[in-house]
This record gives sequence, structure tokens and C-alpha cells, in this order.
Amino acid sequence: MNGEPHASAAGTISIGGDLTVNRLGFGAMRITGRGIWGEPADLDQARATLRQVVDLGVNFIDTADSYGPEVSERLIGETLHPYPDDLVIATKGGLSRPAPGRWDADGRPEHLRAACEGSLRRLKLDTIPLYQLHRPDRRVPYAESIGALVELKNEGKIRHIGVSNVSERQLREAQRLTPVVSVQNRYNLADRGSDSIIDLCDQEDIVFLPWAPIQDADRQVPVRAAASRHDASVRQIALAWLLARSRQILPIPGTGSADHVAENVAAASIRLSNDESNAILDMD
Repeated sequence: MNGEPHASAAGTISIGGDLTVNRLGFGAMRITGRGIWGEPADLDQARATLRQVVDLGVNFIDTADSYGPEVSERLIGETLHPYPDDLVIATKGGLSRPAPGRWDADGRPEHLRAACEGSLRRLKLDTIPLYQLHRPDRRVPYAESIGALVELKNEGKIRHIGVSNVSERQLREAQRLTPVVSVQNRYNLADRGSDSIIDLCDQEDIVFLPWAPIQDADRQVPVRAAASRHDASVRQIALAWLLARSRQILPIPGTGSADHVAENVAAASIRLSNDESNAILDMD
């Protein structure tokens, strides 16, 4: 891992067949205040983090209107617009934040329309490249929520549709209504609950965006051993393992620190051996 890290070392991935990005992205949740609420404690640091992301070749940024709420999207628009030609910004709607610590599902079509239009304004975009339904709302038929995104896509406000926090059944229901180009579920070394979804994404060329991708990595003995061999951090090994786990995985580690951005991007250059990958895969 000599020299300045660059996200291109991870290779590229196609989103929806017409967007190509480096296969190491950035999750923009943690450029907000503590508890993902309000303004960041250090605004200059948050802006420096976003600039570092772009400088190191990361051209996929994932955010949501609920981060802040609205703070993450606004900072992205204020800091990075006008955007580099290759930058793809993905955002999400379908959660409301009535108070700190509250993440309430709201899949009503009228809420999703207002959320999408707010995201367009804050991000200074005419069309959102990838818009994801943040979470199914048990009070609203899933088809109605997805249908609202289809309408927004038909109006040119959304280019591609993705889903998040879904089961295979919910993914299939969404696919009956529209092409789905991405799935964003929780997945990391300690939480493999979406293994079957990843296998499906492999089969159908759907991008899988793992959230909480590096959580609990330091608790795993094979991860610590690989980190020692590669002179790397356990965070970097966790990301390298995700890149090796499936060609459809696009990791989106988040941070509010420019230094941590560089550390995460450096993971794109780590190549785990088959033995190392299998030892991590076989962990109990």
C-alpha cells in the first residue's frame, strides 16, 4: 500500500448498465452531528472529508434525507457542486426523523415525493442517479411505496431505483414493478444475514451496498491475523474481504474524518489470499 491510495485500485462496477464507478464508495451519514442529528461539530472537517473523498478517486457517494436530517445532503451540495462528471450520488427516502434517536418508516407516496424533491434541491441535481427506498413501511403496501418511485422515475427525477433493508420477497415484489439496480442491507463480518441476497445479486447483476460494513471487525481472530500479515488495520481487512466476497459488492464505509477516508480507500489495494478469505468466511 505504498503511495497515495486511490479508489480505482478496487476496480469498477456498473450500476444499472449505464453508470460506472470505482468499487469503493463513501457513506455520508457521519458528516452530520452526534447521533446523526444536526450540524457536524466541526463543519470545516466535514467539508474536508468530502473533498478528500473525491480527491482519492471515490466517485460513488451514498446519503439519505434522514441523515441530519437533511444535513448530509446539504453539505454534499454546498461542498462538491458543481460535481465531477463521473461522480454518482445515491440518496434514500422513506424515513422521518421527528427527534434525535428516532428513525420512523414513512413509505406513503406523498412523503416519498416530498422527500425526493427535497433531495433534488439540497443536492442541486435535476435527476438523482440512484434513489433508494430506505425501509419498508409496514403501514403502507410495499407496492404503493415502490410505485411512487416509479412515478418519480417516469418524471425524470430519478434515473435508477434501489431498495434497502429488504428480504428476498420484498425485492421480488419491487422487481415486478420496476427494474431494481441495487440493494442496501446491513452486512459485515459479524452479520451475514444477507448472504442469500448477495448470491441473488451475483446472479442478476444487482449492486449490493453493505451498510455497517466494518462493524465488529476487531473481534475476529482471522481478521486480526490478516491485518498483521498485510500491515493493515482490521477496518481495511474487513473492507478488502467485502471486495473479495462478491463482485457485486460496493462497500460504502462512512466517516467524518479525512484521515479515515484515506485509510478506507487504501483497503482497495489489499489482496487477500484464498486461504485468508476462506478463514474469514468460515468464522463462527
